[in-house]
Amino acid sequence: MTISYIPLDKEKHKDLKINLQHDFGYAKEAHIAAASIREYAQLASVMPVVFVKDPNSENFHSVAVLGTEKGANLFVHEGKWQVHCLPMNIQRYPFDVRPDGEKLGVFFDENSSLVTDDGEPVFTAEGQPSPFLENRQQLLSELANSEMATQRFIKKLVELDLLDPIELLVNYTNGEKRNITGMFSVSEKRLQDLDEAQVVELHKSGFLGAAYAILMSLGQLNRLVQLSNNTDKPIQNLQLRVGDAITKDQTAEQPAANA
Repeated sequence: MTISYIPLDKEKHKDLKINLQHDFGYAKEAHIAAASIREYAQLASVMPVVFVKDPNSENFHSVAVLGTEKGANLFVHEGKWQVHCLPMNIQRYPFDVRPDGEKLGVFFDENSSLVTDDGEPVFTAEGQPSPFLENRQQLLSELANSEMATQRFIKKLVELDLLDPIELLVNYTNGEKRNITGMFSVSEKRLQDLDEAQVVELHKSGFLGAAYAILMSLGQLNRLVQLSNNTDKPIQNLQLRVGDAITKDQTAEQPAANA
């Protein structure tokens, strides 16, 4: 079903209800999810976080890697999320915060399967935000604020030339191989080579810890291998190549920056 975000209106949508008991059907085809600096440390404990470049704007965005195949989220199995951490960009659905005139407003996907007749009410009988909506509004506010900080962080990484291209070599148990390119991570070597003033600046801005969280998250590539055992296409192993070690393979696939 086509996603259709519309502004949330307390008059038009006074009877709106959202199903909280669901099977993550809306996320099961997401192989990446937007990730913000506020959640890097937590996400890094369970999934890889990398950067991708928007081909239109040339801007970098950080994303959590949820799978190696487009249309397949390894973290959803039999309707359950497989780890303790859920990316904020998946938590907020079916809501989103978007420009509404000269300010930001709350939108929701009117075609979402989570919109039901017997779910959690979005508004009270008096037309005020319900506790459920207040909680989601807080999450959306945190997301909006964190996205601005994320862009400042990425801008600093680019300024200091700290991004390196990375490539994943995926070997499946059925003998199939795939190279996944178009991703970037923090260059550990160039990060360590920064002068003292630059390191202090990164530390004071909170960016140093974020950079190391990104690096640590690559250790979670093995989790993708483990989770693939729940699918009909298990991964035998994953190999990571960084920078100059990357091969030029014409069959390589790239993750979509806006997925």
